[in-house]
Amino acid sequence: MSKISFANSNNGTITMAAVIEFPKGFDESRKYPTIVVSHPGGGVKEQASGLYAKKLAEQGFVAIAYDASYQGESTGEPRQLENPYVRTEDVSAVIDYLTGLPFVDADRIGAMGICAGAGYTANAAINDQRIKAVGTVSAVNIGSMFRNGWENNIKDTDAAPVIAMGDDARSKDAQGGSPEIFPLAPLREEDAPNEELRQAWEYYHTPRAEYPTAPGYMTARSLSQIIPYDAYNKAEAFLTQPLQIVAGSEAGSKWMSEDLFERAASTDKYFHVVEGSNHMQLYDGEAEVNEAISVLAPFFAKRLALTLTPEIEAAE
Repeated sequence: MSKISFANSNNGTITMAAVIEFPKGFDESRKYPTIVVSHPGGGVKEQASGLYAKKLAEQGFVAIAYDASYQGESTGEPRQLENPYVRTEDVSAVIDYLTGLPFVDADRIGAMGICAGAGYTANAAINDQRIKAVGTVSAVNIGSMFRNGWENNIKDTDAAPVIAMGDDARSKDAQGGSPEIFPLAPLREEDAPNEELRQAWEYYHTPRAEYPTAPGYMTARSLSQIIPYDAYNKAEAFLTQPLQIVAGSEAGSKWMSEDLFERAASTDKYFHVVEGSNHMQLYDGEAEVNEAISVLAPFFAKRLALTLTPEIEAAE
């Protein structure tokens, strides 16, 4: 594993922080298939995305997990901005960086993400055909989630006041006030409406997975960009790459994975359900993550021309 930083090609004032995981026996003189792994909203590379990157490297890939602009150890102000358009472009900025590395095969780059990072990955693949294969875990279309609720029971138009909340926060920021915050996961256990989202609180705010650079909230001004955003916009026309979706059978967010599967134009697409898993267990549950990797690794290996380790090859 190597900790790195590089200038964001979309905004040269921002320095991206990332970790690159290397396969066993890594040889810098060779070219490797490489996978970009994007973290959930509110997360950082030291959590779920880093875990998936490490496990993919164990199967022979080079894998990079990075902190989004304005978040984690990446730079940019205001801190904790969750602008979905920027986060989508971050995926392409990481690919820009990778194409300059001698050991990365630019024709064999895949991308995956967890939660909102999965939605951003899908959107990046729609825009950026350098991504040759796409994987998602517990996918969240962050615009749909904030418009329609965790369980898809709110009408789009009822979310209009939330845009106004973002506008108000932006005006206050412009006047020099302290940026207002908005939770991406419950900030207190008692705020969680169900067990699944209680686990989201637990993940970000207890020793289960808490990390100093992952506060679990965003700037309230981000709402203005998030509410109208559709991570799957034009997927029916331009998301043509091979697609592997992984979701838990008990995940309240599962409908967003189903929406992606239905809308994607790809004729090479698959939906794997991890029975008994909710949304959060696919972040760090040992059995759940291993099952996800047992599906994702063969999927990426076939599309990116990699020979897997015998254990994963046998599981396929």
